[in-house]
Amino acid sequence: MKGNMDHTEVKPSKEVDIYRDTWVRFLGYANEVGEAFRALVPVSLVWGSYAVATAYVTADAVDKGKKAAVAHGDNPGKTTRVAVAVVDTFVWQALASVIIPGFTINRVCAASLYLLGRTTKWPLPVRKWTTTAIGLSTIPFIITPIDRSVDFLLDSSLRKVYDEGEKHK
Repeated sequence: MKGNMDHTEVKPSKEVDIYRDTWVRFLGYANEVGEAFRALVPVSLVWGSYAVATAYVTADAVDKGKKAAVAHGDNPGKTTRVAVAVVDTFVWQALASVIIPGFTINRVCAASLYLLGRTTKWPLPVRKWTTTAIGLSTIPFIITPIDRSVDFLLDSSLRKVYDEGEKHK
């Protein structure tokens, strides 16, 4: 016979970061989706997707700055800590969520459209939709390698400048 079945363990609650732990995170991928659809939509929609992703990056950086300000209260060095939090988050997010993935999907789609044109006799609309499908299906595979590469890049450069070694949180 088993003992007391009351398993009401109190687990420490982790604060939910709206920019990392909710659907809002997907706004950071807007430009990748825009790039995947570039062959099918007006370029203004692609640029609009970059505006959405950039707004996400900026909002996350501001949020991390506000959290750093609260965490450091009136302690000396508060301004520096807030600046580091904002800059680290903005640079990391700009590289890992906008610049590198946008460029990657753009090149994958451009190469796909070119190769499909050279190797198939499919009509242009079919080639464009296939290119979009290839671009969209590439997104999940590039996220982790890009994130890790940006971590390495910042750990090897910018984070040494402010000597914190703290990653965006």
